[in-house]
Amino acid sequence: MDKNKEQIARIQQMERRLNRAIAAVKRLSTALDKWEAIQDDIAQLDKYYGSDAWHQDFADDESGRLPADLKRGVLSEDGIWNLLTDCKELNERMRELGIKNEYPSPRN
Repeated sequence: MDKNKEQIARIQQMERRLNRAIAAVKRLSTALDKWEAIQDDIAQLDKYYGSDAWHQDFADDESGRLPADLKRGVLSEDGIWNLLTDCKELNERMRELGIKNEYPSPRN
């Protein structure tokens, strides 16, 4: 009977692990879909940051030529830089996790 209790406890534990993993995989898949969808936005921000257009926009903002109520996070010296740094670190993390967590294909 003790063996049966151990078996049931093991199955219950594995069931909890399976349910957590399924939920996490679904959340990650959704997040990766969103990540993939904004790659062009990130590329355009990278191209804009430090460009002649960005420098002109920054100078015009500093000179008060832009409306006071205009959102201007893209003109901060850290906003885009921090985003691009975070993106680079996230890409590296995903690469490392992908290499680290290579699982065998499902058994037939």
